[in-house]
Amino acid sequence: MYNGRDDHLFRGGIMESGNPVLYTNLRNASYFQDEYEDVVNSAGCGGASDGLECLRQVPFATLNSVLNNSAYSWFPYFDGDLNQRYGSQQLKDGSFVKVPIIDGANSDEGTAFSPTGVYTVQDLINDMSIVNYSRVTLPESYVPALLNVYPDIPAQGIPGADEGLGNVTFGAPYGAEYRRAAAYFGDAVMIAPRRYTCEQWATFNLSAYCYRFNAIPTGIPWTSGVTHFQEVAFVFDNTNGLGYATDPFVNKSEAYFKLASLMSKSWASFVYDQEPNDWPDRDSYALNGSSVAAWPKYDNANPMDMVWDANRTSYPEPDTFRKAGIALINEDALAYGR
Repeated sequence: MYNGRDDHLFRGGIMESGNPVLYTNLRNASYFQDEYEDVVNSAGCGGASDGLECLRQVPFATLNSVLNNSAYSWFPYFDGDLNQRYGSQQLKDGSFVKVPIIDGANSDEGTAFSPTGVYTVQDLINDMSIVNYSRVTLPESYVPALLNVYPDIPAQGIPGADEGLGNVTFGAPYGAEYRRAAAYFGDAVMIAPRRYTCEQWATFNLSAYCYRFNAIPTGIPWTSGVTHFQEVAFVFDNTNGLGYATDPFVNKSEAYFKLASLMSKSWASFVYDQEPNDWPDRDSYALNGSSVAAWPKYDNANPMDMVWDANRTSYPEPDTFRKAGIALINEDALAYGR
């Protein structure tokens, strides 16, 4: 924001499945003009000389009803002020607020962001390249190289190896190319920008603690795996499932409760002094009498993220999975328009 201007408002940052590089294409204001005019008309301001000023006077209940009963999706856009350049450009040259961060994503983000009905390679090509309001796309000329690094091998797709699915392909409504698509779209939307953010924080000698969440809560189908948002109940130690239709912890083993305590205390420790390991009794949350390894700062010479897991004690791993594909997505950031 503001081309990296630092007004000293922040002493740290936490990003969970979100990054400075937008998860879709960053567009200009004209792209949203038709939707804006539809809102103006629906709110009864179509005849006003100044539609925006009229909207400011509309009763909350009226405007809330207009927005909640529409299919609109509001994204950031270039305005020359708040958003002056692409996030990838600002990360590259260091135009960002330089504070310690936590940044992570979930193992199977792609099951939340991939289209379904991906039956053929041509379906996948279309999904990757045809401009879509709600999905990140890039010109078709870039697609062949991406298909090479996201091969047609279901075992390398999403949901992944942790679910033990092997080379299983999904039928309707998903399609034979769905797991391949989910691996790509999860990376393009969330995981590749997360990795680039961590890399650039390290490039500028800043503390970044990066992670991959890898536990499936109650109520999540096997076809979704460790999908988007599932870490939230653990970060807040919400073991009573408050606010959830299905309690994420019901019928789960003690390992899930230990993971929630370990994660929430690590986050709280970071908030306190920007050091997620600096609290007592961490090892009491290990499984099977082991110890909990320290969450390492990100280092480009040896990039490591923390895997938050309930099947074994959480552990650091090399942040190199799908290395070629994620590197290419990040190299193509400007082709994505972000």
